[in-house]
Formats: sequence, structure tokens, C-alpha cells
Amino acid sequence: MYHMMFFDPEISIKVFPGVYEPDEDSILLIESLEVNPGDNVLEIGCGSGIVAIHCAKAGANVTAVDINPMAVENTIVNAEDNGVELIVRVSDVYENVHGAFDLIVFNLPYIPVEEEGAAEAAWSGGEDGLEPLRKLLDGVDGHLTADGRLVVVTCSLMAHGKMEEMLESYEVRKLGSKPLFFERLDVLEIRP
Repeated sequence: MYHMMFFDPEISIKVFPGVYEPDEDSILLIESLEVNPGDNVLEIGCGSGIVAIHCAKAGANVTAVDINPMAVENTIVNAEDNGVELIVRVSDVYENVHGAFDLIVFNLPYIPVEEEGAAEAAWSGGEDGLEPLRKLLDGVDGHLTADGRLVVVTCSLMAHGKMEEMLESYEVRKLGSKPLFFERLDVLEIRP
């Protein structure tokens, strides 16, 4: 049985310029996660490291990656400040990731945008909001243990019909939900 995590306001988080600032989506994700001590966890798109640090404090062995070198540096500093050990590296999804994990977590960039530059990468989901989810699912083979699972944050602004088609062959369970002013966030657990 998994242990539910809770958001710990005592965890001190600095946010470097150009790094995604933890918000309601980050807290929803943390409070929806179930982690066991000893689990091998991969967080993709670690940003400031807030989710990875919570997982490490719950006893997981955590690898945290981000495409943004500043986010990697930010996560390293926050992990040190909070007394946890993480493996942290620059990676575009699985590009620089080795091994299999019990849990892969990704607070997906989900805002649909036409074109993006480096500044938008933290929140851009491509034209339909689903590009990061596509990359996550396409590369998952060999990165999940036999009973491993993916946990992602999705948004009502994404192309939901297309997302349902993408997830047809997976077992999907909603772990959490939060209505916001102009969107609804859902935390989904996806098992192959």
C-alpha cells in the first residue's frame, strides 16, 4: 500500500529567475501522490525541485530532470537547503535518463500555444496542449518497472478528445482535481 503525501510548508523553496514558480498545480500534484520509502522516482520537469524534495522526504530515491539548466541548478540548491539527496541532471524528458522507475512524475506544461521560445517551455504544451504528454508516453518503454506508474497534471484547456484517444490503451485513474478560475486541473495516474 502506498503512503499519501502532504504538502509541507516548512520545506524552503527559492525560485531562480526563469524557473517555473510552484503554484496550486504543484501543491495538488504533491497532495495526490502516493509514494513508498525506497521507491525509485523520476520527476521530469523538476523546476524548483519542490515535488522531488517532497518525494525524497517521504523516503524515495529521486532522480529529477529538467530541460532548463537553471531549473537543474535551482533544484540542486533547494535540495541542499532542505537536507535531501537527489540525482539532478539536464534532460529533455528521457534523453539523459537511465534505468527504470516505480513512479514517473511530470507536472506537464499544458497550455496550448502556436509557437514557443525558451521562455514558454515551462508552460507550453504545443498546439493542442498534448506535446509533452506524447513525449512522455512515447519514451516510457524501459523506464518503468513492471508495476510502475506515471502521474501527470492535466488541464481542461488541453484537447481532451485527443488525450482520451492517446490514453485508450492505458489504465487511467484520477488521483486529484482542482477547479481554478478559468480551468480545471486533474492529476492522473497512468499505467501501461
